Amino acid sequence: MPRQKPNQPKITHVTRCRRLLIVMWLVGACCLVQAKQLAVVADVANSATNLTTAELVNIFKVRTQSWPDGRPIKLVLRDPSCTDMQLVLRKLLAMTPEQAQAFVRAHRSSLVIAASDDAVLKFVATNPGSVGIVDLFSLTKDVKVLKIEGKLPVEQGYVLRGNTQ
Repeated sequence: MPRQKPNQPKITHVTRCRRLLIVMWLVGACCLVQAKQLAVVADVANSATNLTTAELVNIFKVRTQSWPDGRPIKLVLRDPSCTDMQLVLRKLLAMTPEQAQAFVRAHRSSLVIAASDDAVLKFVATNPGSVGIVDLFSLTKDVKVLKIEGKLPVEQGYVLRGNTQ
């Protein structure tokens, strides 16, 4: 056993346990940082308030191109390689990043690719019929959050809630 210096406090079992708990708490906090809550947003004048997961998938796969009132849907996406889109690709579209890049190239005329959540929000707010996905903490009053299967992003079971990994 190594010799302890005279002025150094003795490391006890309790001290080791406390240090271990602190490290475990820090690791847990880092894992929580990876948890994402995304929101599907539309312009405030949009009559839609609730979509099924299937309807959302059809909109994001450009199968549904107009709202029930006949207005055309303009889809705004972040780059498929960004962290938030990884969750969307996995949970909603069942695409790999490579498949998503090919999809974007094939549907360039039907999609708008935005550089940031702010850009998504600005486009959706100023273009009637547009829809996008942003981080929950980026929301502004200029857009409307759509429910998915009757749930808001903060509710348990919301489809776009989870880890980005």
